[in-house]
Amino acid sequence: MALNGTPLLLLIDDEPAQKRLVSALATRAGWRTMFASDQASALAIFGTRDGMQINAVLIDHWNPEVRPVELVRQIRANRPGLPILIMTSQTDMVDAVEAMRAGATDYLAKPIAPDKLLVALNAMLDPSEARSGELRPLTEKLSAPLAFNEIVGGTPQFLAALAIAAKAARARVPVLIEGESGVGKEVIAQAIHAASPRHRNRMVTVNCGAIPTNLVESELFGHERGAFTGAFERQMGKFADADMSTIFLDEVSEMSLDTQVKLLRVLQDGEVQPLGARLPVHVDVRVIAATNRPLDEEVAAGRFREDLYYRLNVMHVVVPPLRIRSNDIPALARHLLARLASQDGIRSLGITAEALSLLMQHDWPGNVRQLQNVLFRAAILCEGDALTPQDFPQIAAQIAARGAASDPGADGRDRDEGGAITLFEQTGHIRPLSEIESDVIRLAIGHYRGRMTEVARRLGIGRSTLYRKLAELGIDNVA
Repeated sequence: MALNGTPLLLLIDDEPAQKRLVSALATRAGWRTMFASDQASALAIFGTRDGMQINAVLIDHWNPEVRPVELVRQIRANRPGLPILIMTSQTDMVDAVEAMRAGATDYLAKPIAPDKLLVALNAMLDPSEARSGELRPLTEKLSAPLAFNEIVGGTPQFLAALAIAAKAARARVPVLIEGESGVGKEVIAQAIHAASPRHRNRMVTVNCGAIPTNLVESELFGHERGAFTGAFERQMGKFADADMSTIFLDEVSEMSLDTQVKLLRVLQDGEVQPLGARLPVHVDVRVIAATNRPLDEEVAAGRFREDLYYRLNVMHVVVPPLRIRSNDIPALARHLLARLASQDGIRSLGITAEALSLLMQHDWPGNVRQLQNVLFRAAILCEGDALTPQDFPQIAAQIAARGAASDPGADGRDRDEGGAITLFEQTGHIRPLSEIESDVIRLAIGHYRGRMTEVARRLGIGRSTLYRKLAELGIDNVA
């Protein structure tokens, strides 16, 4: 319940600077903030009228006056469904895991990244975002970059995307990665950088959608002292930080048109113009951009510059969503569980065939990020040696609800025996023939392991027709 429509956050922290930062970010996201400096005062608040108005709790693990596990249990006893977030350092993962076992919703690594906190606050208000795994991106929880041969996936579309990305790694040209949120665009960007001649220098990552509009130019291109009110010191921008390396511009479609003009100049001339500077600064930066919206559609709508689009789209990588690569889920789940086991406080766990079958039936709107988040929570709470369907009650409930809503027929023949082809939409209507044909071709390529002559023969079409259809599907690199 939010007072006058404004949600209330309880921040339990005794550090003044962090309290100011969190309060400012919460205000930007539309929250009011209430403070408690220790455990006793926090619990006292829950006995007041204000305590009944609290919509979420954020606990600083470093506060010496707070015992997170005990505090989480006590809050849960008063408010069972209240979202609780733990702020902790990467060196204190054991305590963070214990707090989650006690009932915490999730944790954030310190120092707090403003964009991650804003996403977490939004997710705490909207349960659908939390179910999509938006609180903690895969690359933050499992931070070690992967090489191309370590990235899990065997479906034709995904292999085609990796092949293009690997080819791009050896070039110096810009790369555009498109795909839904959570498909692993940053994982692929890291692999491109790691396989490039620039791998000795750190890749610089910028979330363009998380920077306030009035600070974008300063953040990207830097500023001189006195360039604007509050510019007390000279600051290098992200492009200068990425000199002789790679810059990853995530959510590039969120850039304003004015900023797009300046980015175009960097790509054309290799120069940035810091705010307040008299002369431009030369930089040697390789640009990888990513977006969860097709940029050609943004160009057509007038929200993205056509000339910048063609500058960024020299190498184009389209990462398919997890729902059309369900056959990758067993290997992906085992891979993610193995990586999770490297985190302090998380045991090495197996996963049963029945649990994998359940996961393969889900449509995963949050993609790989959501799968990782679901496995993370299940691994923390699991008391056995292997995850079973009982460890995924929310996934099972969502699958059951979706099946009840669509009800394609009593015999359930909306999929083939392998569970790979869906004939009905969630509305209950038949899917378009072109979509079903695409799924059949992808299934055949995977089933016959890329032997295109056999694929064409089994589908009853000629090889030339098959390759034409592959080109139309965007997977013409598979052969």
